[in-house]
Amino acid sequence: MRRALELAARGPARGANPQVGCVLLRPDGSTAAEGWHRGAGTPHAEIDALAELGDAGAAGLTAVVTLEPCDHTGRTGPCSTALIAAGVARVVYAVDDPGEQSSGGGARLLEAGVAVERGLLVDEATELVRRWLVPARHHRPFVTVKWASSLDGRAAAADGTSRWITGAAARQHVHEVRADHDAILVGTGTVFADDPSLTARGDGGELLADQPVPVVVGDRPVPAGARLRSHPRELVQLGGHDPEAALGALWRLGVRSVLVEGGPTVASAFVRAGLVDDYLVYLAPTLIGGALTALDDLGVATIDDQRRLRVADVTLLGTDLLVVARDDTRSTP
Repeated sequence: MRRALELAARGPARGANPQVGCVLLRPDGSTAAEGWHRGAGTPHAEIDALAELGDAGAAGLTAVVTLEPCDHTGRTGPCSTALIAAGVARVVYAVDDPGEQSSGGGARLLEAGVAVERGLLVDEATELVRRWLVPARHHRPFVTVKWASSLDGRAAAADGTSRWITGAAARQHVHEVRADHDAILVGTGTVFADDPSLTARGDGGELLADQPVPVVVGDRPVPAGARLRSHPRELVQLGGHDPEAALGALWRLGVRSVLVEGGPTVASAFVRAGLVDDYLVYLAPTLIGGALTALDDLGVATIDDQRRLRVADVTLLGTDLLVVARDDTRSTP
């Protein structure tokens, strides 16, 4: 299974399809074939591995797969029936397929007399595809909330200026994170205060190949001369101030991951609603003081109500720290 996870990681991390790896084992435990999914429209990992066998056939082999074999016909056929037809004797997989149409492969295999085991290295496999699992299970985009602040939690000085709290390395990392998301979301307050471009740019200011869709939430129209109007992707403006409704609208537009870069009002709304999957906090070794904090009121009236997070990763970026945190009390993915 660890080898299958390595293979899965070779596939594209973004898109409608998950990263999946498959290893076919002979009865003596040796590897007969390997495969992985290379993106939408290409053979699934199991089919890729079966193709590598050629004329040798798969009778009596064990298929070790990171995700439950699918049981539906989309751009490709169901992997469950392909494994049955190939004569595979046993299937071991890590994560259940949550898809309403694609799940059920394990049950079909059992009905056909194939031995099935599930849950092997499920935590590791879940971590690999969590940005696919959250949308698949909850029918909303994966949400990353990002902010930069001083060590005392301030996002701006008393006059509202915030450029630049962090250094060049942290700021460049933000652009890479932008390019890694389908959309980037801010509120109208940020548009009027900062006139952001919301593009993903390289060290020299050049546009990166992958650009997030710019999304603005709020009722005030984006000014005709706003820099967002020159974004290479078409601007999406969503009225109202309901984070869940905004995510629903983006889901229907095909967006599967959102980077929330809005000011404290928008970021706090997503936190209060329990819709944050990853927190990216860039901490600069500086002190600002004052009232302009990175987040607004979260409804924490007493210390017992504080929202405790788990630190998943800490990275030094120049002189700044990037802290990646998660709320493990939530059910996602």
